[in-house]
Amino acid sequence: MKLPLRLPLVPDLPEPGSVWGLLAEFDDVDTVLAAAEKVRNAGFERWDVHSPIPIHGLDEAMGIRPTWIPVGVLAGGVVGAAAGLGLQWATNAFDYPFLISGKPFFGLPVAIPVTFELTILLAALGAVGGLFVACGWPQLHHPLFSSERFARASSDRYFISIEAADPRFDPTKTAWLLEDAGATQVEEVRA
Repeated sequence: MKLPLRLPLVPDLPEPGSVWGLLAEFDDVDTVLAAAEKVRNAGFERWDVHSPIPIHGLDEAMGIRPTWIPVGVLAGGVVGAAAGLGLQWATNAFDYPFLISGKPFFGLPVAIPVTFELTILLAALGAVGGLFVACGWPQLHHPLFSSERFARASSDRYFISIEAADPRFDPTKTAWLLEDAGATQVEEVRA
């Protein structure tokens, strides 16, 4: 399975005052799901759905592929396990060999707690680091924050935003598409 690699480390922001994109407001979950399918089927690539609650089936409606973050978590876990085992083995076998009653210099049962803790720690750091890279964080400002309507995205409204940087973006045709999909309000967002 090929995992997508999306690294928006430097966001593509237009010039201040120019059009960033369109923001469409929807009243309910079913309408925004149907609209997301229409936007996906229209071929848009740079768009997103904003919702105050998790929506079952939204990933399929948007055509979102599986993320590569679990690979980063697995890599962090493997590195943590190897580092935990390697550190204990090197310390007991080379740096401070202490022979007591013929016991081996390294015993796996004794090394399990430290190995487990380092596995969990580095897997968690891999998850957080992968999330930061995948989301393009930290992004301290976004043009959507200037919209007064968008403040309701965290309480009772659903939104679809389409960026002007999308190759298929046309202000008039895109607004018609969103209105045809059931948007109650379509707003132009400036950078």
